Amino acid sequence: MTAPHPFDQAIALQPLGEDRFAGATSPAYANMVGPFGGITAATALNAVLQHPALLGEPVTLTVNFAAALTDGPFELVARPARTNRSTQHWVVEMAQAGETVLTATAITAARRETWSVDELTAPDLPMPEVVGSHNMAVPVTWVRRYDLRVTEGHLPTAWDGGGDASQTTLWMRDEPARALDVCSLAAMADVFYPRVWLRRATHVPAGTVSMTVYFHAGAAQLAAVGAGWLKGQARAQAFRNGFFDQTAQVWSEAGQLLATTHQLVYYKQ
Repeated sequence: MTAPHPFDQAIALQPLGEDRFAGATSPAYANMVGPFGGITAATALNAVLQHPALLGEPVTLTVNFAAALTDGPFELVARPARTNRSTQHWVVEMAQAGETVLTATAITAARRETWSVDELTAPDLPMPEVVGSHNMAVPVTWVRRYDLRVTEGHLPTAWDGGGDASQTTLWMRDEPARALDVCSLAAMADVFYPRVWLRRATHVPAGTVSMTVYFHAGAAQLAAVGAGWLKGQARAQAFRNGFFDQTAQVWSEAGQLLATTHQLVYYKQ
């Protein structure tokens, strides 16, 4: 019997009844403090997907990181706040030791075939085999759970304050390879390190406060991607008074826009 993928183990939940689920952090996705934010967001989304009252598929997820999640067990409450004919609005809360560490909202919907077009085109990147092997040099465990091949905007090697741009482009996929689904897409929307490090070339403390992911592809489109490569691009808009926002986009290798995300990030100094 094949062992579950580390990602599936990390987001696994045990139903407790009455909208409640139990889970635990995974050392495979450890960050500097607690787990990788992307895996925490994916776990919150998984609570919605596991709920017996679920209608449709996720179209948006907003996660607010209220406090640092510590290693160990946690509980999630996911409840449908309102269900309409084609949309459903969700409220999610994660707690440890009786204290709230995360709040989230999500919208799921019954997707219908309509006129569709991607306004934003994917960046033209050298192919992954040309870039070489994994090259995102961030010394945290969760990075090893992804094959990340940066083509522009590498993490600075000299923290000398000489940064002048905030854009990063890269190829990415799960490591080991795993077929794409909405939970893994939510997690990969958060693989971009804080833009302030690149823009300033100064290693200041920084952490995501809030992250929203918009899902532009449904389950069938994600299944068509399979375990293939994804293209990613991220940049910041403004840095001011201890906070900045960064946006990112994720495309399939074929150039279909799968998800866009917007984060508010805290930084010091």
